[in-house]
Amino acid sequence: VQLQASGGGLVQAGGSLRLSCAASGRTRSFYNMAWFRQAPGKVRECAAVINWNGVGTYYVDSVKGRSTISRDNAKNTVYLQMNNLKPDDTAVYYCAVGPTDSIGTIYITESRYDYWGQGTLVTVSS
Repeated sequence: VQLQASGGGLVQAGGSLRLSCAASGRTRSFYNMAWFRQAPGKVRECAAVINWNGVGTYYVDSVKGRSTISRDNAKNTVYLQMNNLKPDDTAVYYCAVGPTDSIGTIYITESRYDYWGQGTLVTVSS
């Protein structure tokens, strides 16, 4: 499975960006799609996850209410719409895919994800 992320860039505080990540290759029947991010000098964190049927989602507190994760299973693509961006959102954003169960259990640890995209840089200026 290969993941290709896009949509990063430079934006002013208060602006919006939409990240996309397309997966190609054979995936399991049930898989989560996630966005992790790593800010300069910080450890990578899980920003958002969506389970295989799109019903279950997770957001880290710092993006909750400002971001929406969605997926199009027909296109094997996950999106992250980020609004009201803040300088603290500056980071490299990585998409990831990992297996889950039929219930759609959400995982937020890196070890649960088998495939990773190359990362796309989001820079928010104040």
